[in-house]
Amino acid sequence: MTSTAEEYDVIVLGAGPTGENVADRTVAAGLRTVIVEAELVGGECSYWACMPSKALLRPMAALDDARAVAGSREAVGDRRLDPAAVLARRNSFTSDWQDDGQVRWLRDTGIELVRGHGRLAGERTVTVEAEDGSERVLTARHAVAVCTGSRPLLPAHVPGLAEAHPWTNREATGSQTVPGRLAVVGGGVVGVEMAAAWRALGSEVVLLVRGDGLLPRMEPFAGELVADGLRAAGVDLRFGTEVTALERADGSGPVTLTLAARDGQGGGGTLTADEVLYATGRAPRTADIGLEQVGLKPGGWLEVDDSCTVLGVDDEWLYAAGDVNHRALLTHQGKYQARIAGAAIAARAQGRPLDTSRWGTHAASADLAGAPQVVFTQPEVAAVGLTRAAAEAAGLRVKAVDHEIGSVAGASLYGDDYRGRARVVFDLDREVIVGACLVGPGVAELLHSATVAVVGEVPIDRLWHAVPAYPTISEVWLRLLEDCRG
Repeated sequence: MTSTAEEYDVIVLGAGPTGENVADRTVAAGLRTVIVEAELVGGECSYWACMPSKALLRPMAALDDARAVAGSREAVGDRRLDPAAVLARRNSFTSDWQDDGQVRWLRDTGIELVRGHGRLAGERTVTVEAEDGSERVLTARHAVAVCTGSRPLLPAHVPGLAEAHPWTNREATGSQTVPGRLAVVGGGVVGVEMAAAWRALGSEVVLLVRGDGLLPRMEPFAGELVADGLRAAGVDLRFGTEVTALERADGSGPVTLTLAARDGQGGGGTLTADEVLYATGRAPRTADIGLEQVGLKPGGWLEVDDSCTVLGVDDEWLYAAGDVNHRALLTHQGKYQARIAGAAIAARAQGRPLDTSRWGTHAASADLAGAPQVVFTQPEVAAVGLTRAAAEAAGLRVKAVDHEIGSVAGASLYGDDYRGRARVVFDLDREVIVGACLVGPGVAELLHSATVAVVGEVPIDRLWHAVPAYPTISEVWLRLLEDCRG
């Protein structure tokens, strides 16, 4: 084993979107920055999550839109998606799992890259082990940023799980073939999106959910409408159902799932599928990055302040942005945190004080007040801010204002028999909107207006003057504001 020592201003562990954005900000501030990455530059989002999953889902949505309008409906008829064409298009969005373009971007931006597994070895020190066993020692004058993301969380004690070789999000978004039968375990975002995508590509899909609804962190009606949409598409939904064991003969044939009812719901028995996808949560990638060398516990989420500085470490040199800090497990929020962390690193390096006041330059305030999210399923779900239940739990005096989106002219033009629902959560004391949830075809493009309203804390009397164009689906905002004011 050989060892060399190199000094940088900033070291970033992880070259996903979050790590890339931290490095981009620090390089722009004149700080020599290196990224350490053992896998593909571009990270989970580029190759196994956001981009490939949405590439799988978009053809389904386009076909649904065509079938929703008289005239195009007749042209489409009963035609189905072309799986080979969909998968080929998906592959193009991942660059066939090659990171040459991302590496070129790093080089052109002035960010250095070291391939290998990085571990903290002490204050401002990282060792990198390459595939050939060689080791490099990197030191940072100013900061180390941990942007290692998260990994799929599988149940710890399900007999036969490891031997069944279950899909995680990586196999679900990257498979080059369409399974005849797919069992999906989990009713969260990954579960409902992948159930919709593979059903549209021709798989027989069974969605197994331990609880009594989908998308439990959103407004209850969102999960209800998504459940209706999945059933209409032919997905077999089974609530109150737990998988207690799996068996796959020879590790390659069909997998048999043993089921049990929970809380008097669902049913037992067995289910046979060609593949089983576990979409049961995420865990931080912190087990083997040397946290114990700086006094932190390996394997857990990293607790940070609003500047993304890790708590429990002296001298404010260690940062954590993105999934790894568990503030908001969303790519766009990770990139947002990266911009905040990068600015904080640059300010401290230049001897300037931080502005960590709410909405300050060095405070990731939107994580807690206005993190938007879209679920690209049947129908779409778009949400930002607090649900009614969360707002009430926080002690706010609120009212929920609901409206049927299909009743506005723009929605009826978008699709015949348009069905959807919009809710805003209105803070009665401050007279601002603190949350919004929209469900229906095409609502993803309405979300940013809701985000501006929530994050900007725009008074209702001013929002009243933000006139939605006619005839668009955005006109639902007029109806919601009328009810807020009334």
